[in-house]
Amino acid sequence: MRDLHLPGRSTVHAVNGICATSQPLAAEAAIAILRAGGNAVDAAIAASAVLCVVEPYNTGIGGDCFALLSKGGSGDIIGLNGSGRAPRALSLEKLRAAGVEDISINSVHAVTVPGAVDAWARLLEDHGTMELGRVFEPAIALAEDGFAVAPRIAVEWQFLKGHLAHDADATAQYIFGGEAPAAGDKVRLPVLAKTLRLIGEKGRDAFYEGALAQDMVAKLNALGGFHTLEDFAATASDYVTPIRTAYRGREICEIPPNGQGITALIMLNILARCDVGELEPHGAARFHYEMEAARLAYDMRDRYVADPTMRDVPVEGMLSDKLADTLAARIDPDRRLDDLADIRDPLNRDTVYLTVVDKDRNAVSFINSLFFGFGSGILAPQSGVMFQNRGCGFVMKEDHPNGVEGGKRPLHTIIPGMMVENGRAVMPFGVMGGAYQAVGHTHLVSNVLDYGLDIQEALDSPRAFPGGGALEVERGLSTETREGLILRGHEIRDAFLPHGGGQAIVIDHERGTLIGGSDARKDGAAVGY
Repeated sequence: MRDLHLPGRSTVHAVNGICATSQPLAAEAAIAILRAGGNAVDAAIAASAVLCVVEPYNTGIGGDCFALLSKGGSGDIIGLNGSGRAPRALSLEKLRAAGVEDISINSVHAVTVPGAVDAWARLLEDHGTMELGRVFEPAIALAEDGFAVAPRIAVEWQFLKGHLAHDADATAQYIFGGEAPAAGDKVRLPVLAKTLRLIGEKGRDAFYEGALAQDMVAKLNALGGFHTLEDFAATASDYVTPIRTAYRGREICEIPPNGQGITALIMLNILARCDVGELEPHGAARFHYEMEAARLAYDMRDRYVADPTMRDVPVEGMLSDKLADTLAARIDPDRRLDDLADIRDPLNRDTVYLTVVDKDRNAVSFINSLFFGFGSGILAPQSGVMFQNRGCGFVMKEDHPNGVEGGKRPLHTIIPGMMVENGRAVMPFGVMGGAYQAVGHTHLVSNVLDYGLDIQEALDSPRAFPGGGALEVERGLSTETREGLILRGHEIRDAFLPHGGGQAIVIDHERGTLIGGSDARKDGAAVGY
């Protein structure tokens, strides 16, 4: 429990249900759905749709999603991969012929076909109780009537103004009078509201076929994209078997590749062989072990993680005891390893993560994203769809497992997590922040299981990330910790923004209660009833 003499957030306790998100309006919408008789799946999609409106730089219907679902608290976790694919006509040869040597964040070739709407519809049909139109109602109302911009959202909207400037359609719908909105400004998104209403009335096909799809493909083709109406119509999410590893008597579940969840599991496997629980939780030694484990795990990620339907990904070997033993033995407690490549994606990215648990203990761990802020910055004018830029996750090499190929899913940074104990789901959780997320999962799990922090304390704990050759550290790391890391050979750099955010819900099966937490790095909240 936190020190009540000091500023901070308390955990949120409830009996019937909790939703934790990065924006209070989304959490409130989810609780309203639960109170109206919906289940956790209904509430999660309602919250995600709201976030597409009120946090539009981080997520949108032009993006992707992943979900983990426990039905009735079961440890038999259902996984859904709702990530989109590159257009089938795309190829490395065509990109090179067009003079493209690197897929930039605002390139039309970074736009993969959005997978989120298909995944939402499939989850609702298979596991929800409400129709899309019903769960979209809160989002539509906010987009039509307007919402007040929250402080963290205003900071990033302003920062991303230049990213939108290259696309007149994006500027027209998300920049007002030449300026990004300030905190407290009221914003309406009428075009997005109209699109959400149409999808709610006519279902998934209204997005992937017909006028909306024609608008999206026309915009992408006008910029030289290889996208077709057939690419959109063929979009389909996939149920997948979550991958797992044991840590301190629990199982941690992640979506398998093409997501980077396996990176967090490799990190945990390494740290399971180190007595990090004996170290000061915010001290240099703990962060040194965590950062070295991250560098080793991300090296494996960047070598092997790809779309497993198109390339062999050695998941079993990557999660083996043999590899964990080998990697853990490489860590020098007193010195940074100097023979590892830098993490391939050091830039700040972000997303939205949310989690919902209902009265029947259905638990959803849910993440939805555009990748970079406002994705590619390319917007289809008639539908108001902002396109993601997940194609930046591809590698421009012919022989790389994650190389560019038509119809292929790129390496994905967004990862929902679920903790299982004694055959029951006990904690859906997630940490935002692009490439940081695997470190964030590991840091959160270690904070809970190695140091006994409650989930709010575990989320609030200061963070670091080994990006771009240096440790990007938050201001919460003490001078003593920074100096200890420097002595071990780490270069230290202040993080421009806090590393992501995060949410978690603990399911206390014995007492019949729920405990929620939401990261103070964002504007969000955990709300229960």
